[in-house]
Amino acid sequence: MPLGSNTLVGITALITSLLLLLLLLLGSCGTAGEDVCDNSLVANLPPSSFRSSSQLSSSHGPGFAKVNRREGAGGWSPLSSDRYQWLEVDLGRRTQITAVATQGRYGSSDWLTAYLLMFSDTGHNWRQHRQEDGLGAFPGNSNADTVIQYKLKQPVIARYLRLIPLDWNPTGRIGLRLEIYGCRYTSDVANFDASSSLVYRLSVRPSHAATDVMFLKFKTLRNSGTLLHAEGPKDHSLTLVLEKGKLLLYLQQGVSPFSGSQRLVSLGSLLDDQHWHHVKLERISHHLNLTVDKNTQQVHVPAELSHWDIHQLSLGAAQSHRLQKPFLFGKYFHGCLENVFYNGLNLISLAKQNDKQVTVLGNVTFSCAEPVSVALTFTDSQSFLQLPGAMALSTAGVSVALQFRTWNKAGRLLTFDLPQPEGVVLLYLSEARLRLQIRRAGRALLELTTGSGLNDGQWHSVELKSGQDRLTITVDKDEGATSHSSISLTTNTGSHLFFGGCPAEESSEQCRNPFKVFQGCMRLLTLNNQPVDLIKVQQRLLGNYSHLQIDMCGIIDRCSPSHCEHGGRCTQSWNTFHCNCSNSGYRGATCHSSIHEQSCEAYRHKGNTSGHHYIDVDGSGPIKPQLIYCNMTEDGAWMVVQHNHTELTRVQPSPEGKHHAAHFDYAAEEEQLSAIINQSEHCEQEVSYHCRKSRLLNTPEGSPFSWWVGGPGLGQVQTHWAGAQPGSQQCACGLQYSCLDPHHYCNCDADQELWTNDSGLLTHKETLPVRSLVLGDVQRPGSEAAYRVGPLRCHGDKNFWNAAFFDKETSYLHFPTFHGELSADISFLFKTTASSGVFLENLGIKDFIRIELSSSTEVVFSFDVGNGPLEVRAETSVPLNDGRWHSVKAERNVKEASLRIDDFPAAKHEAPADGHFHLQLNSQLFIGGTASRQKGFLGCIRALQLNGVTLDLEERAKITPGVRPGCPGHCSSYSSLCQNQGRCVERASGFSCDCSLSAYTGAFCHKEVSASFKPDTSIVYAFAEPYEPHRDGDALPSSVSSDMMLRGENISLSFSTNQSPALLLYVDSFYREYLALLLNKHDELELRYKLHISTDVEVLGSSRIRSLADGRLHTVTIKRVEDAVSIQIDQNAREDFNLTSDTEFNGIKSLVLGRVLDSGQLDVDLSRLASQGFTGCLSAVHFNSVSPLKAALLHPDSRVITSGSLARSSCGSSSPANPYAAETTHSLADQPGSVGPGQPLVNAIRSDSALIGGAIAVAIFVTVSALAIMARFICRRKESYRNQEVKGSQAEDGPEFPSSSPADSQTAPEENQKEYFI
Repeated sequence: MPLGSNTLVGITALITSLLLLLLLLLGSCGTAGEDVCDNSLVANLPPSSFRSSSQLSSSHGPGFAKVNRREGAGGWSPLSSDRYQWLEVDLGRRTQITAVATQGRYGSSDWLTAYLLMFSDTGHNWRQHRQEDGLGAFPGNSNADTVIQYKLKQPVIARYLRLIPLDWNPTGRIGLRLEIYGCRYTSDVANFDASSSLVYRLSVRPSHAATDVMFLKFKTLRNSGTLLHAEGPKDHSLTLVLEKGKLLLYLQQGVSPFSGSQRLVSLGSLLDDQHWHHVKLERISHHLNLTVDKNTQQVHVPAELSHWDIHQLSLGAAQSHRLQKPFLFGKYFHGCLENVFYNGLNLISLAKQNDKQVTVLGNVTFSCAEPVSVALTFTDSQSFLQLPGAMALSTAGVSVALQFRTWNKAGRLLTFDLPQPEGVVLLYLSEARLRLQIRRAGRALLELTTGSGLNDGQWHSVELKSGQDRLTITVDKDEGATSHSSISLTTNTGSHLFFGGCPAEESSEQCRNPFKVFQGCMRLLTLNNQPVDLIKVQQRLLGNYSHLQIDMCGIIDRCSPSHCEHGGRCTQSWNTFHCNCSNSGYRGATCHSSIHEQSCEAYRHKGNTSGHHYIDVDGSGPIKPQLIYCNMTEDGAWMVVQHNHTELTRVQPSPEGKHHAAHFDYAAEEEQLSAIINQSEHCEQEVSYHCRKSRLLNTPEGSPFSWWVGGPGLGQVQTHWAGAQPGSQQCACGLQYSCLDPHHYCNCDADQELWTNDSGLLTHKETLPVRSLVLGDVQRPGSEAAYRVGPLRCHGDKNFWNAAFFDKETSYLHFPTFHGELSADISFLFKTTASSGVFLENLGIKDFIRIELSSSTEVVFSFDVGNGPLEVRAETSVPLNDGRWHSVKAERNVKEASLRIDDFPAAKHEAPADGHFHLQLNSQLFIGGTASRQKGFLGCIRALQLNGVTLDLEERAKITPGVRPGCPGHCSSYSSLCQNQGRCVERASGFSCDCSLSAYTGAFCHKEVSASFKPDTSIVYAFAEPYEPHRDGDALPSSVSSDMMLRGENISLSFSTNQSPALLLYVDSFYREYLALLLNKHDELELRYKLHISTDVEVLGSSRIRSLADGRLHTVTIKRVEDAVSIQIDQNAREDFNLTSDTEFNGIKSLVLGRVLDSGQLDVDLSRLASQGFTGCLSAVHFNSVSPLKAALLHPDSRVITSGSLARSSCGSSSPANPYAAETTHSLADQPGSVGPGQPLVNAIRSDSALIGGAIAVAIFVTVSALAIMARFICRRKESYRNQEVKGSQAEDGPEFPSSSPADSQTAPEENQKEYFI
């Protein structure tokens, strides 16, 4: 057969198979119609199944309201077109409803444009159906012929459906044809009467199943009762209890009433509304998931419940197999349960079949009793119910009773007029308490108060009775307020009782009272002990009403589930809710945005210095803020995370095993640690192992003696040591070929008698942090070891500097769709010279979100969540296109939208109370432009975060034309952070402050360099090399350049001393000219100039500021230009002087701080002062471009000569000493290597293994004791001589600083410390 024929046959067979498969699929679709659940439910109903509020005529009756039918007038139309009309359909039995379709009245201009849907099982107690995002209104038709179908997101189980028109064609009237889609619903129901229960004893027990599932539905009018009680082994039990309309899950241990019970979770609210609620309880290993309706919470359970077999289940009460009566939660359940399943077992079905596993206690019936309770909903300030006053009258007086529930603290419940003399009775809520007030002529005659906390959303009963000079108001059957009064509470037969508000045309005093109108629900109204028929009210057969929802309670708990994030506390009123964000670390209408920065790097660029700061690593994400120490250095900002074991630790031999193990618990939680490491550019952790005959790793070929566990999560075993590559089983010396034994790769593996160590840094982020350490070779005789694991230290923030530069208006970056359905926060920094451009845009079918620069001073945040476009505009008083970095923070939640630029006030726009709030987007997210490539942004965007997640702009920019990764030019925005003449230096990621020309140091050149001086301290800074001067002294030596001639100086320093007179600073020259700054004997500042050898000394100073030798820190600033000199001391006013002699300071030679060693050329007075030296503190000494004190302490070189004792201290700083200063240096050796026997650690760690060591120790002790006695004798003689010398000096020159000041002791922790074992 030809090849073409084979191909044709194959294709024919394939097509035949596909057709057969298609027929099978079509056939299966036809047989599975019930599974699809979209059957037409209205078409075959009889006319008796339809009811309506009214009908225009018999041909406009509700029975004609069927889709695509033309009988009668072609549909239903009510007598009048208003919002009090309704159409009701009785489906005959409870049915699963999946969709509703509407159509206008045939051949007319009558159709609905919006409507509400109500559902009920009984034809009373209606429940309004709301869409996913809380909207109650459904869109209708735009003409009379088109059928508009709305599919319910979740099927509804109900027998009755009621449709309420909201809006209709303005040129027509209400007209409707209707169809309902769904399918049959079957269930098993049990009714409990508050004294009955069902008990199931499970004979077939699961074999430690990993999962247990319990499912049920319930409905009740009572707000308390026990739904479910499950008992397992060891008398452990779980109990599901309804308390105040909320569902609570308890864990009980033991059957005694005194056994401890733990509440695991609380979920749901207002569950006592006589509507069905879904409950699912699922155990998955160590977790319990409780779901109530659509809300789920997860809790951890004790380990003994992770494999927990249930022995007994009881429904309706907490029955125990060891007790005859309910024991834990005494209240029985009063209501109905439906479809109770445990691991697929239908428990109610078993009870109906009289299964032997089931015991029925009390009167349990298998149909749901439906008590009728008609409620009213007062929705707004125009809501009122008016009833005849005569209904409340009796021979005994007035009697009114009702129940109410509300969230509002204030509201008017009832008002009615009094007869002669005229007055008014007001029953109202104020501050959540019930008050009764009788007013006459605008004045209160009587006021009673009772109850408290009545705005909790629970039903509360109120009763007002008067008669025989006695007036009583009762709340919740508690007679809390009673008054004996001569005022007779009676009403005229023509008067009215007003519940809630009043008609708009009413002008009596009761309607003009100052109290707010009630918003909430009422039920069980009784007047003169007779119930009020509210259905007659609805039918306009009794009284009057307006803006009421009758036969339903429309209360909504806006705090369940709570929209307040991050632990914010939710409170509510009838129309809205409020989030209290106090102490949460977050802000905004829903506590969504963090008030903390995400890294130390971010704090550094806000000008913060070293210290503890709260770090929120994911911004608005779920990770909590953590208090972390930030060490701000000139190189960067280090995050330092401590753990519980950072000190050097001696390994103690353990008789239990061969290994020594240490576990490290960090100050941050696991998710915080992981985020810190991931977002940091570099992380490190110092580890050191000091050993004597204690091997560390062994050879790479052998099994390691020791190991450590590090990395994310539980971590992984690591067999390398500091400085080596992961998996190498080596130490740093192995890589450097410098180990003690060339056959091993660690110093300690040489197994020598001498003390040695392997120390260094672990820098591979994927292996950090160190979580535990196991040391193996520590049990042999003679083995000794010590270890240290330092804190985790990370610096650099990859997110903070992640940037992209857009150099074309048509360029953009695109990312996956942004998902911010309920809460969306967007933050970024930008800089540009353009006046407009789109920063960000994401589109949906109708919804969108966009942020753009609309002008040089305005940013616009616009979005649409289904309510129409909204804009939030933020304006600034400064231009935003100035080429500097500006921050943008936009947030949108269910409460409001806000936009903040830099530190300007935020612009806000409130969201509609009952509008859409789900943001539904489906396109790509565009950054720097739009999908239409119009209005693109020119400039840089940096640190872009959406809901706490950073978008990697740099990686995407690398592969996108017209966009470049990174963005230089940070000093234009951050140079102001560099203080005290520090210079901003550009870096690839950020900037740094160059403090080389500043007298200060630190990350921002903000730390004063201070030192404590003693009389013998001398610092000489040489401006030129020494030389042999000419005999005539007139010629300028060749080694002195021309810039050594000064026509002005800028001098600044800070000092503190008790010494006067005292020389603070001295500058001399090769020509015997000098400048001296000193305190005179009157504690005043003097500035002395001698600018020519032939002129006298000029003394400048002020007598206005005295007592400068008071031990406090003072700051002096001196500026000279030619002959003009200015001096400022502290914050005092500047004083100006003029030199009268020469203005040129020629051939300057050196600057001296402290004692002047060569003072022979000075006059006698100054020479004596210079030779005494200075006792006290000098700080931040700056002379023109020279910082001599900083050079002597931090950068000693050939120009600086220091003699005597000089100690750096914090005496010049008013801020406390850095508690973590020691962390900026490594206390152990940075370089691995051997430690000789004379080094401190070896001398400190002693061995007790040899007897000869004891003999040597005795000999050493005797020798040291003798030396100590001699040293003490010599020191006493020396101290006695020194005291005499100091006393003599003080008597002549005045007081001076003690030789050991508190400032000196503060500097001790800042020195590199060595650790010793004793």
